[in-house]
Amino acid sequence: MTREEVLAVLGFMDGETWLMASLLYGSGLRLSECLRLRVQDTDLARGEIAVRDGKGGKDRVTMLPDSLKVPLARQLRRAKAVHESDLADGWGRVVLPDALDRKYPSASAEWRWQWVFPQQRRWCNPATGKQGRHHTDPTVLQRAVKEAARRAGVVKHVGCHTFRHSFATHLLENGYDIRTIQELLRHKDMTTTMIYTHVLSKGGRGARSPLDAP
Repeated sequence: MTREEVLAVLGFMDGETWLMASLLYGSGLRLSECLRLRVQDTDLARGEIAVRDGKGGKDRVTMLPDSLKVPLARQLRRAKAVHESDLADGWGRVVLPDALDRKYPSASAEWRWQWVFPQQRRWCNPATGKQGRHHTDPTVLQRAVKEAARRAGVVKHVGCHTFRHSFATHLLENGYDIRTIQELLRHKDMTTTMIYTHVLSKGGRGARSPLDAP
């Protein structure tokens, strides 16, 4: 999508789905990476997002657009209210990565491990009666993006991954170095990133999110 098309699609979204889609474009996240964000992965002060165990099991750090800091802070407050309510009901635990719950039994109830985008309803294990909360289901955002693209009149095929493609393309158009973009996308092979080189790279400099571009 062009930047105008991206903004048009986002203009027909709101709430959590708008914020998630904005992160896909503004930070270059994959859908799964966005949904699996935990509280400790966000750094509002530094303007960074840590992506844990991304595609290929890789970690990386990418930008958090300045324009998303306030909306993300609001989302974190909402998520914290949900977590505190769950704790009050005797639950409030999430599944931890790499079986950390066995090593640190109490960590799954800590605020820093909670999902940034928790699902609306708790799940219940019918065998044990225990309740927990997953992150938002991917179909929620997929449907919202599809409907927003239809309402915006964008005739191109638009899915969640289109925002990540647009992130890379627009950074290149703005003159950022291909190796910087490779690092932000965490591509193992430069040839994967070279798919986006339909404009001339103008040399390396500190990257700024395309969502913040004038």
